[in-house]
Amino acid sequence: MKSLVVGGTGLLGGHAALYLKEQGFDVTLASRAAPKAPLLAALPFIALDYLNAPDPAVLRGFDALLFCAGQDIRHVDFAQPLDDQWHERNTVAIPRFFAAARDAGVKRAVMLGSFYPQLAPELIETNAYVRSRHLSDEGIRALNTPDFATLSVNAPFMVGHVPGLPNAMFEAYVTYARGQMPDMPVFGPKGGSNFMSVQSLSEALHQALVKGTPGKAYLVGDENLTFAQFFGLFFKAAGNPVEVPELDQEHPMLPDVAIYTGRGNYARYEPDMSLTYRRNDVETAVRALVAQYL
Repeated sequence: MKSLVVGGTGLLGGHAALYLKEQGFDVTLASRAAPKAPLLAALPFIALDYLNAPDPAVLRGFDALLFCAGQDIRHVDFAQPLDDQWHERNTVAIPRFFAAARDAGVKRAVMLGSFYPQLAPELIETNAYVRSRHLSDEGIRALNTPDFATLSVNAPFMVGHVPGLPNAMFEAYVTYARGQMPDMPVFGPKGGSNFMSVQSLSEALHQALVKGTPGKAYLVGDENLTFAQFFGLFFKAAGNPVEVPELDQEHPMLPDVAIYTGRGNYARYEPDMSLTYRRNDVETAVRALVAQYL
């Protein structure tokens, strides 16, 4: 299957692209900037910004689209109104890109989205980011037809790595876990979430491309952990297995702005396993990630 992975130079899209390649897919990456990781740089690449309405000619010849490029808190300009940015970059731009893929003859398209609209639908009305994720999900699935199958795979907090791909956040986590940030207190903010490895997610995305039900939104995930337990996995993997207490205060490395259900809440659920993928993989992913930096 000739497949285009948009956002394929980042962690989630890059890992999925490499996994699809292992499964025999003919994979091309698309992003604004060329891939940095050597394994990704070996794949065909198209320079493309999904925020601009694409020329369908660029998308012709692909059988499938895997879209892993939605905008979140890491990508915004805090000098501009956030609500407008979420609306333009998620609600408007993503369905517009899927429509261009349809017009170019793509037959099957999967969007990697966020778990928040399905986990906490009450946030759709009160949180502009969650609303934009919800509307982009609805928008791409509304394009579903017998000739253009669209569906979404909505994931929780993610952990993992692509060999050779820098990740400033996880590199900081490893430095913290090794005890090399003496001014940073050891604790996890009160609350928790479902967590999932990039390997599990790549397997789920592969299943979605191959056999996912058109028009469906899949809520995937793996393990329910407190944030203190999650940080504790990094300390353990780094050979510094100290106790990580849970405190009801903001953590500089996991700020409240990144916890949309709110500090003190535990976003627990059992995922939809109609897409088959490995489970109980979070600690394995953390160990492999830490080993890359050690």
